[in-house]
Parts: sequence; structure tokens; C-alpha cells
Amino acid sequence: MERPAPDAPPQQPWRARLYRVIWESDTPAGRLFDQIVVVAILVSVAVVLADSVQSWHERFRVLFTSVEWFFTVIFTAEYLARVLSVRRPARYMLSFFGLVDLLAVLPTYLALFLPELHALIDVRVLRLLRVFRIFRLTAYVAEYQVMGEALYASRRKILVFLVAVLMIDLVVGTLMYVVEGPEHGFTDIPTSIYWAITTMTTVGFGDITPRTDLGRFIASTMMLLGWGTLAVPTGIVTAEMTMRRHARAPLVPRSCGTCGATGYGPEANYCQQCGAALPPSA
Repeated sequence: MERPAPDAPPQQPWRARLYRVIWESDTPAGRLFDQIVVVAILVSVAVVLADSVQSWHERFRVLFTSVEWFFTVIFTAEYLARVLSVRRPARYMLSFFGLVDLLAVLPTYLALFLPELHALIDVRVLRLLRVFRIFRLTAYVAEYQVMGEALYASRRKILVFLVAVLMIDLVVGTLMYVVEGPEHGFTDIPTSIYWAITTMTTVGFGDITPRTDLGRFIASTMMLLGWGTLAVPTGIVTAEMTMRRHARAPLVPRSCGTCGATGYGPEANYCQQCGAALPPSA
């Protein structure tokens, strides 16, 4: 697990030691720190989810409140430590992970300044915002970063795909408005486009259904088309992730120790010349 540091280590010795513990995961203290933070995030999110159950909230109100403040104090201390451990604190505070870290503790403090009787909805929203702590896990799992890079690199292809799907939904929705009409629930073109989107994505809420034979034929075509289109963005992102994984892992050709044949990649297990087992990849 490794979290990207937003800045270089500070010059003060105590801040430099704090930097090594918080930002450098290749040390025993750094690994232990990351593991404690990950466990705290998971447990705190579980507490928020359990607290949303009304019966549990009424029965364990004091316990949930105490545990929530316990984690809030821990995350507040961690946030302040991160601010103090970098050379330019403002850069960390304005970064993505800095804002996520702040969002992990801010709702609990803001709830203190809202009267619970007059702003109950706002208090509930602030309590639910604490579930965003789960996004902090993306800083400790390298696979999240690879996926984020792949999504960013594929953004143009995905955008073109979404525009094409939207054009199909627009045309089919308009066609269904003409075929079915308001008497069958297709009251206007936006409503018909909504039906086309739910049908294309194979969600199918069933609140609007075609009644004519032609409308059902169009709906069936949309369903079959939806099966194929759903795999397109997955394939785009998967291909990008595979390409980046191969780019990060340099290809070291291997040779057969029996006959001396060379040029085998990491996926090869046996020599094509003599059939002997190849040495493991480095």
C-alpha cells in the first residue's frame, strides 16, 4: 500500500521523521501506519452504515455517537499530522486526497452547529456524508490508481461511445413517441427518451411499456442492442489497463538452459525447441 506524497520532505528533523512515517510505506512504521488507517476507515464506515438503521440507531445511539467521535478525533489528528509533515501544507490541503481527508472529519463538526430540531434533514445529510471516508481507501491500493489512469486515458473513446448511445436513444425515443403516443404512456419526447435509456441499459423499470406490436418490436431490438453496447466501455477500459500493465512491466527475454534458445517472454513456460521447462521470470 502506498499513498502518493504531495510534496517533498520538510527540513525540520521532527517533521521529516513524521513525513517518513506518514508518506513512506516502505518502512515498518509506515506500513503499520497505513494498516491502522485502513482498518479505521473500514470500521468507521461500517459504523455509519449501522447507524443508518433506525432500530439500531435508537438502541445504540450513545455507542454509535461515542465511536463516531473516537474516529473523528483519530482522523482529525491524522489530517493535522499530514498538514504538518509536508513542506507546503496548502498543496496537500487543496489536493484531491487532502479534500477527501477533510471531508472525512468535517461533517461531524458541522453537525454541532446545526440545531437538531429545526434542521433535522441537514443533520442527516451531514451524518451520511461521513460515508465518503471510503474514498480514502483509493490512496492505499495501487490498483485504484491504475484504474483511474486507464479511465482518464480512455475518456475520449468513452465520450464518443456515450454520445453515440445518446443519439440512438434520442432517435428511438422520438420514434416510440410517434408509434405509441400519449395514450400508452409516452406523453412527450423526453419521457420517451427516458424509456429508451432504461431499455438500452437493460434496467427496464416497467413504469412505461409499449402496447403496440411495432412498439414491442422496437423495444426488443433496443434490449438486444443494449446487451452489446454495455460491453463496449468495459472493453475500452480493460484494454487500456492491460496496455499500461505491460508498459510498466519491462519485458526481459529468457533463454532455455537446455538448448540455449532465447526470446521467451514472461508468459512462456516451456521451450518451443526442446520442450524443457524455462526458468521463472525475474
